[in-house]
Amino acid sequence: MSSAPATVLEIKNLSIEFPTRRGKLLAVDSISFSIAPGEVLGVVGESGAGKSVTGAAVIGLLDPPGRISGGEIRLEGQRIDNLSHDEMLRVRGRRIGAIFQDPLTSLNPLYTVGGQLVETIRTHLDVGAGEARERALGLLREVGIPAPEARIDHYPHQFSGGMRQRVVIALALCAEPRLIIADEPTTALDVSIQAQIIQLLKKLAREHGTAVMLITHDMGVIAETADRVAVMYAGRVAEIGPVREVVRDARHPYTVGLMGSIPKIRIASAKMHAPLVQIEGAMPRLNAIPPGCAFHPRCGKSFDRCKAERPEPRAVGSNLAACWLYE
Repeated sequence: MSSAPATVLEIKNLSIEFPTRRGKLLAVDSISFSIAPGEVLGVVGESGAGKSVTGAAVIGLLDPPGRISGGEIRLEGQRIDNLSHDEMLRVRGRRIGAIFQDPLTSLNPLYTVGGQLVETIRTHLDVGAGEARERALGLLREVGIPAPEARIDHYPHQFSGGMRQRVVIALALCAEPRLIIADEPTTALDVSIQAQIIQLLKKLAREHGTAVMLITHDMGVIAETADRVAVMYAGRVAEIGPVREVVRDARHPYTVGLMGSIPKIRIASAKMHAPLVQIEGAMPRLNAIPPGCAFHPRCGKSFDRCKAERPEPRAVGSNLAACWLYE
């Protein structure tokens, strides 16, 4: 009897480039990480850090002319970055599910949610129409849609934003995928609905053993949801580690700045309230990434080596940090 794989997703030295008239723009620059069964890995960073592009590469939905220019992506040991379009179609939906920011882009307004669920189930699994409908009802029930027997024949516009996102999660789970890519799944929702969707994702990862790659710019969502977190900056991984360690004891100066920018609620006198940290400057454009550590122009701790040599992630306690401070 074969044992379950130690990792569901493994990314090794992945690079993604966008050819332009002025040359090639490197959107993702040789990043590596893995996700275990039942684990939620949060991928966080500013807009343009390379988070969503990495997720799109895993699903096989990179927008042209973007392309993978180096490295590899493995799903349960099988390399998938070099599959043909038709081969990737069979992997997407069946073994990899996707949840996007706006549920309306994932749902067809002309079909009932039940029709869309049944079609997806029958596309990937060898079941009849009756069994597929029962499975769809079970999924709607699992993701917390009230009165699923009545709601299954409703159209997407008859659901609220939060309920539509639950339907999208049910769609992502139709074929019992091993991996779910969730790209900003709570951004368009009210804070109270965000918390419900976060709890739902955690529950599904735990009960189904599904690996989840949660892409977001919201460190609060990461702290609530993820087991580990990868902090990206200018197409590179600045720091990766258990979420508690990264939140409590960040090592990379960029991560320290991100943590310092999160408001902390304290019931104490105003004198005890430390001001929020602000990271000066802005992340570089893809055509102007500086040599060495990409963060050095904004870093208060940089020295000569930071400006000349690129640091690779190295072990610092239980975290990996790409920083020369720990050489």
